[in-house]
Amino acid sequence: MFKSIEKMAVAEIIEKKSKFIATLEIADSKEEAEEILQSIRKKYHDSKHNCYAYIVDNYEKCSDDGEPSGTAGAPLLALLKSYNLNNVIIVVTRYFGGILLGTGGLVRAYTDVAKKAIENAKIVDKEYGLRYKIEISYNTLKEIQYFCQKNNIKIIKYEYGENIHIILESSKEIKEKIEEKMNIIKSKIVKENIIIKK
Repeated sequence: MFKSIEKMAVAEIIEKKSKFIATLEIADSKEEAEEILQSIRKKYHDSKHNCYAYIVDNYEKCSDDGEPSGTAGAPLLALLKSYNLNNVIIVVTRYFGGILLGTGGLVRAYTDVAKKAIENAKIVDKEYGLRYKIEISYNTLKEIQYFCQKNNIKIIKYEYGENIHIILESSKEIKEKIEEKMNIIKSKIVKENIIIKK
Protein backbone atom coordinates (compact mmCIF):
# COMPACT_ATOMS: atom_id res chain seq x y z
CA MET A 1 0.00 0.00 0.00
CA PHE A 2 1.16 3.56 -0.67
CA LYS A 3 -0.08 7.15 -0.51
CA SER A 4 -1.10 8.99 -3.65
CA ILE A 5 -3.74 11.54 -4.67
CA GLU A 6 -7.33 11.06 -5.74
CA LYS A 7 -7.21 13.52 -8.63
CA MET A 8 -5.30 16.45 -10.07
CA ALA A 9 -4.75 19.54 -7.89
CA VAL A 10 -3.40 22.98 -8.76
CA ALA A 11 -2.19 26.05 -6.90
CA GLU A 12 -0.84 29.46 -7.81
CA ILE A 13 1.23 32.15 -6.08
CA ILE A 14 2.77 35.48 -7.11
CA GLU A 15 6.22 36.20 -5.73
CA LYS A 16 7.79 39.57 -6.62
CA LYS A 17 5.76 39.71 -9.85
CA SER A 18 6.77 36.16 -10.88
CA LYS A 19 3.81 33.82 -11.23
CA PHE A 20 4.22 30.21 -10.07
CA ILE A 21 1.60 27.59 -11.06
CA ALA A 22 1.85 24.12 -9.51
CA THR A 23 0.10 21.15 -11.13
CA LEU A 24 0.01 17.89 -9.17
CA GLU A 25 -1.20 14.84 -11.10
CA ILE A 26 -1.45 11.07 -10.79
CA ALA A 27 1.17 9.20 -12.85
CA ASP A 28 1.03 5.41 -12.72
CA SER A 29 4.04 4.91 -15.01
CA LYS A 30 7.16 6.79 -16.11
CA GLU A 31 5.64 7.12 -19.59
CA GLU A 32 2.51 8.69 -18.11
CA ALA A 33 4.62 11.12 -16.04
CA GLU A 34 6.52 12.20 -19.17
CA GLU A 35 3.26 12.61 -21.13
CA ILE A 36 1.81 14.81 -18.37
CA LEU A 37 5.00 16.88 -18.36
CA GLN A 38 4.80 17.37 -22.15
CA SER A 39 1.12 18.39 -22.01
CA ILE A 40 1.85 20.96 -19.28
CA ARG A 41 4.77 22.32 -21.31
CA LYS A 42 2.41 22.65 -24.27
CA LYS A 43 -0.28 24.31 -22.15
CA TYR A 44 2.17 26.87 -20.73
CA HIS A 45 4.35 27.11 -23.86
CA ASP A 46 5.00 30.81 -23.28
CA SER A 47 6.45 30.32 -19.78
CA LYS A 48 10.13 30.52 -18.89
CA HIS A 49 10.39 27.34 -16.78
CA ASN A 50 8.47 24.11 -16.14
CA CYS A 51 10.34 22.53 -13.24
CA TYR A 52 9.21 19.13 -12.05
CA ALA A 53 9.65 16.10 -9.85
CA TYR A 54 7.99 12.73 -9.96
CA ILE A 55 8.02 9.46 -8.06
CA VAL A 56 6.60 6.43 -9.85
CA ASP A 57 6.93 2.96 -8.30
CA ASN A 58 9.71 4.45 -6.15
CA TYR A 59 11.63 5.65 -9.25
CA GLU A 60 12.53 9.33 -8.86
CA LYS A 61 13.29 12.07 -11.37
CA CYS A 62 13.46 15.86 -11.13
CA SER A 63 14.62 18.87 -13.13
CA ASP A 64 15.34 22.57 -12.55
CA ASP A 65 14.51 23.29 -16.22
CA GLY A 66 16.92 26.20 -16.55
CA GLU A 67 16.59 27.58 -13.01
CA PRO A 68 19.82 27.72 -10.92
CA SER A 69 20.88 24.20 -9.92
CA GLY A 70 19.08 22.81 -6.89
CA THR A 71 16.50 25.60 -6.60
CA ALA A 72 13.45 23.78 -7.99
CA GLY A 73 13.65 20.08 -8.94
CA ALA A 74 15.34 18.80 -5.76
CA PRO A 75 13.11 20.80 -3.36
CA LEU A 76 10.01 19.56 -5.24
CA LEU A 77 11.21 15.96 -4.96
CA ALA A 78 12.00 16.41 -1.25
CA LEU A 79 8.47 17.74 -0.73
CA LEU A 80 6.83 14.73 -2.43
CA LYS A 81 8.95 12.46 -0.23
CA SER A 82 8.03 14.36 2.94
CA TYR A 83 4.36 13.56 2.21
CA ASN A 84 5.29 9.93 1.34
CA LEU A 85 3.61 10.34 -2.06
CA ASN A 86 4.11 7.82 -4.84
CA ASN A 87 2.84 7.61 -8.43
CA VAL A 88 2.54 11.38 -8.72
CA ILE A 89 4.18 14.19 -10.69
CA ILE A 90 4.38 17.84 -9.67
CA VAL A 91 5.18 20.45 -12.32
CA VAL A 92 5.71 24.08 -11.35
CA THR A 93 5.45 26.59 -14.17
CA ARG A 94 7.08 29.98 -13.68
CA TYR A 95 6.35 33.19 -15.52
CA PHE A 96 9.27 35.53 -14.79
CA GLY A 97 8.16 38.90 -13.47
CA GLY A 98 11.40 40.81 -14.04
CA ILE A 99 12.67 40.74 -10.44
CA LEU A 100 15.37 38.21 -9.48
CA LEU A 101 14.43 36.15 -6.42
CA GLY A 102 17.86 34.74 -5.57
CA THR A 103 18.44 31.06 -4.81
CA GLY A 104 16.75 31.14 -1.38
CA GLY A 105 13.76 33.00 -2.79
CA LEU A 106 13.39 30.49 -5.63
CA VAL A 107 13.55 27.46 -3.33
CA ARG A 108 10.94 29.07 -1.08
CA ALA A 109 8.59 29.99 -3.95
CA TYR A 110 8.78 26.59 -5.65
CA THR A 111 8.28 24.79 -2.32
CA ASP A 112 5.42 27.06 -1.20
CA VAL A 113 3.34 26.70 -4.37
CA ALA A 114 3.94 22.92 -4.53
CA LYS A 115 2.95 22.55 -0.87
CA LYS A 116 -0.22 24.48 -1.58
CA ALA A 117 -1.08 22.10 -4.46
CA ILE A 118 -0.49 19.06 -2.22
CA GLU A 119 -2.71 20.61 0.47
CA ASN A 120 -5.41 21.18 -2.18
CA ALA A 121 -5.26 17.50 -3.15
CA LYS A 122 -7.03 14.65 -1.41
CA ILE A 123 -4.39 12.15 -0.29
CA VAL A 124 -5.59 8.55 -0.48
CA ASP A 125 -4.20 5.07 0.17
CA LYS A 126 -3.70 2.97 -2.92
CA GLU A 127 -2.42 -0.51 -3.56
CA TYR A 128 -1.30 -2.63 -6.47
CA GLY A 129 -4.16 -4.72 -7.72
CA LEU A 130 -5.41 -6.70 -10.68
CA ARG A 131 -8.01 -6.08 -13.32
CA TYR A 132 -9.70 -9.12 -14.83
CA LYS A 133 -11.82 -9.41 -17.93
CA ILE A 134 -13.92 -12.55 -17.72
CA GLU A 135 -16.40 -14.15 -20.06
CA ILE A 136 -19.29 -16.01 -18.45
CA SER A 137 -22.58 -17.55 -19.48
CA TYR A 138 -25.84 -15.87 -18.44
CA ASN A 139 -26.73 -18.65 -16.00
CA THR A 140 -23.61 -17.98 -13.86
CA LEU A 141 -24.17 -14.21 -13.53
CA LYS A 142 -25.93 -14.28 -10.13
CA GLU A 143 -23.27 -16.62 -8.74
CA ILE A 144 -20.46 -14.30 -9.88
CA GLN A 145 -22.19 -11.20 -8.49
CA TYR A 146 -22.58 -12.92 -5.12
CA PHE A 147 -18.94 -14.10 -5.17
CA CYS A 148 -17.72 -10.57 -5.96
CA GLN A 149 -19.84 -8.97 -3.26
CA LYS A 150 -18.66 -11.50 -0.65
CA ASN A 151 -14.97 -11.05 -1.53
CA ASN A 152 -14.92 -7.26 -1.95
CA ILE A 153 -14.26 -7.47 -5.70
CA LYS A 154 -15.36 -4.46 -7.68
CA ILE A 155 -17.42 -5.03 -10.83
CA ILE A 156 -16.42 -2.23 -13.19
CA LYS A 157 -18.39 -3.00 -16.33
CA TYR A 158 -20.75 -5.47 -17.98
CA GLU A 159 -20.83 -6.11 -21.74
CA TYR A 160 -23.75 -8.19 -22.96
CA GLY A 161 -23.56 -10.34 -26.07
CA GLU A 162 -23.75 -14.07 -26.72
CA ASN A 163 -22.06 -14.36 -23.34
CA ILE A 164 -21.42 -11.71 -20.67
CA HIS A 165 -18.03 -10.00 -20.45
CA ILE A 166 -17.34 -8.53 -17.03
CA ILE A 167 -14.43 -6.36 -15.93
CA LEU A 168 -13.43 -6.89 -12.29
CA GLU A 169 -10.89 -5.19 -10.05
CA SER A 170 -9.39 -6.71 -6.92
CA SER A 171 -6.42 -6.55 -4.60
CA LYS A 172 -3.60 -8.99 -5.36
CA GLU A 173 -4.23 -10.91 -2.12
CA ILE A 174 -7.29 -12.67 -3.49
CA LYS A 175 -5.82 -13.46 -6.91
CA GLU A 176 -5.80 -17.24 -6.33
CA LYS A 177 -9.38 -17.23 -5.02
CA ILE A 178 -10.58 -15.40 -8.15
CA GLU A 179 -8.67 -17.58 -10.58
CA GLU A 180 -9.84 -20.75 -8.85
CA LYS A 181 -13.47 -19.56 -8.99
CA MET A 182 -13.20 -18.60 -12.66
CA ASN A 183 -11.70 -22.00 -13.51
CA ILE A 184 -14.59 -23.75 -11.75
CA ILE A 185 -17.17 -21.89 -13.83
CA LYS A 186 -14.95 -22.30 -16.90
CA SER A 187 -14.70 -18.62 -17.72
CA LYS A 188 -12.00 -17.03 -19.85
CA ILE A 189 -9.68 -14.70 -17.90
CA VAL A 190 -7.55 -11.82 -19.12
CA LYS A 191 -5.68 -10.04 -16.34
CA GLU A 192 -3.45 -7.00 -16.00
CA ASN A 193 -1.70 -5.21 -13.14
CA ILE A 194 -3.30 -1.95 -12.07
CA ILE A 195 -3.37 0.44 -9.14
CA ILE A 196 -6.53 0.59 -7.08
CA LYS A 197 -7.78 2.93 -4.38
CA LYS A 198 -7.90 1.26 -0.98
